[in-house]
Amino acid sequence: MPFRLAFATLDDTPRLARLVNSAYRGDTSRQGWTTEAHLLDGQRIDEEGLCEMLAVPEAAMLLCLDENDELLGSFYAHPTGRQVYLGMLAVSPAHQGQGVGKFLIRAAEQYGVEHGCTVSKMTVISVRAELIAFYERLGYRLTGATEPFPTDPRYGIPRQPLALAVLEKVL
Repeated sequence: MPFRLAFATLDDTPRLARLVNSAYRGDTSRQGWTTEAHLLDGQRIDEEGLCEMLAVPEAAMLLCLDENDELLGSFYAHPTGRQVYLGMLAVSPAHQGQGVGKFLIRAAEQYGVEHGCTVSKMTVISVRAELIAFYERLGYRLTGATEPFPTDPRYGIPRQPLALAVLEKVL
């Protein structure tokens, strides 16, 4: 299946919110391996949160589309100085395991390089061993640093204490 890269606009926020929430929360997310439904209640993101992300200068929400412009996945990239922060990789549960995530990761890393970044950074819920292993296979390494899990209920309500593990990759 050929993929096409696009950059999200404010017009994309409704379908982006549906995609991200379907990949991370609720019954639909359980069809894929990226679900966080067993760790968090509530939504992963809302349209307002996506608009805030899209308003950040230099940041971009990368979209993976198929030949019919169906939204298969998305990934956020925010370059600052020599580092690009990557976050909220979301792939439709129906399209997981088809290379969409890897396509988006490569595109986001390239976006960072094009903005002068030499290091890619991301945070992952520390108990998501299978997700951390996925990123490690793509060259990311745990730094040993952690960050607190966000307390804003717009991004989910933890069922247990959670922390974010920091991963980095030299670009």
